[in-house]
Amino acid sequence: MNFKNRISEAEQLQREINGMRPLSRQALKQLKDYYRIGLTYSSNALEGNSLTETETKIVLEDGITIGGKPLKDHFEAIGHGEAFDLLYKLARKPDITERQILDLHKLFYLRIDAKQAGRYRKIGVVVTGATLDFPRPAELKKVMRDFGGYSRATRQPSPHCLCRMAAYQIGEYPSFCRR
Repeated sequence: MNFKNRISEAEQLQREINGMRPLSRQALKQLKDYYRIGLTYSSNALEGNSLTETETKIVLEDGITIGGKPLKDHFEAIGHGEAFDLLYKLARKPDITERQILDLHKLFYLRIDAKQAGRYRKIGVVVTGATLDFPRPAELKKVMRDFGGYSRATRQPSPHCLCRMAAYQIGEYPSFCRR
């Protein structure tokens, strides 16, 4: 499946969702909770967190620690859940700022590394097997400012976040994103 097909698929799914609107408050809450738990679990699992999805749910919803699991894993889940809650609020805004991105980082890392939470990293990043070159620490502030300005400037010609992300990565809008 190519990127253009993904856009068509996303548009079709959006039409299906719109056809079900308005969703009840209960349905909206269930969807938010589903994604809050699922995204927290998935993101943290990729980073080596040992909590299962069910355990992540218990930590987030009940505030109960899981016996035998590292506190760091609990802190990651709690921080990610709080960052998700803020991102959910920010999603209603027309754009997201550099400061808001750093606030999300702070929520996530506050209990893990309070000195670095909400700050740009000071060391380089290497991901084994990745071909992507990450920005050097000295470049991060400019990259994030450029991204914030780019995000505000590219609401048109396509509102698709998929198109905006692709355009940011390659430096221009793909032709199939233009309307």
